[in-house]
Amino acid sequence: MKKLKEKKRGVLACIFCLRISLEHTIATSREREMETGKVVVERIGGRSTVTRCFSKYPLKFILPRKVGPSQTDAVWIYTISYGGGIVSGDRISCDFTIGDGCTTVLTTQASTKVYKSVGSKCSEQVFEARIGRYALLVVIPDPVTCFSTAKYSQKQVFRVVSDSSLVIVDWITSGRHENGEKWDFELYKSTNQIFLEDNQPLFLDTIFLEQGNITTIAERMQDYQVIAMVILLGPKLKHVQKQVQEDVKKIMSEQLHISSTALGRCTKTNTDHCLTKPTFIASCSVFGPKGIGVVVRIAAMTTESVYRFLQHQLAGMEMVIGVSPYC
Repeated sequence: MKKLKEKKRGVLACIFCLRISLEHTIATSREREMETGKVVVERIGGRSTVTRCFSKYPLKFILPRKVGPSQTDAVWIYTISYGGGIVSGDRISCDFTIGDGCTTVLTTQASTKVYKSVGSKCSEQVFEARIGRYALLVVIPDPVTCFSTAKYSQKQVFRVVSDSSLVIVDWITSGRHENGEKWDFELYKSTNQIFLEDNQPLFLDTIFLEQGNITTIAERMQDYQVIAMVILLGPKLKHVQKQVQEDVKKIMSEQLHISSTALGRCTKTNTDHCLTKPTFIASCSVFGPKGIGVVVRIAAMTTESVYRFLQHQLAGMEMVIGVSPYC
């Protein structure tokens, strides 16, 4: 009788294990079905090499054979969407693995357009990347441009180790100015998260813009047409971090000097409405242990001014990735 009970327990344990295994297999299968893009970059023959690349509708990857001088060891990947943008209800999920010692640049050919929302549908994009030891991932897209009534949410998760390096540019414009659309979309949410080993959070940030019953996004943003965030993390970016911090300090000192000069003129002449807002505002701060990361936040009145800022501040990366970003 005792042996029979033990046998039953063994059978039940096997059934339980099989059930857990089956549930895990089903969950993994569902994740793969949802996944629209996957890229693996590894070091082969002493060079960064794409060893796996998969994409399906509505996403496509373009991998040029070479960008910049032949001696540059960097893989460039362009993302494009079928139809020229993200359609209402689209679900895009990407997974990147950047192996030890590899350099990868992820960029776009033009701004990411988010088309009008149909009903209550919200377009979503999820990007997850793992960055190995002494590896560098550079995410430098053109800005997101949401059409009138669009609803868009994106989440980017980066998993790094202590000597990984990472550049993130995340930015949005107010919309299609030529169509009279300025901050006319319904919802925009952008989340960026960086985790160290053991899932320890290093940087957590969310930008959330939504039309309100009392004030619109346009009223809150006033005359500013672009908001942007730049993250510089890791040992390979020390020279860029130092330059950016110095330049942001100089830019804002000049802007504040102009504002104080204008205030002085107003006081002397008693002229109303003579104060002008700065056309470009930037702040810079460090984060992480020993200040290993730098984050720059920007609000600007023109897209062109942000492009110029990015071109100048990231120019020092040309030797590492082959081409100066945004040129």
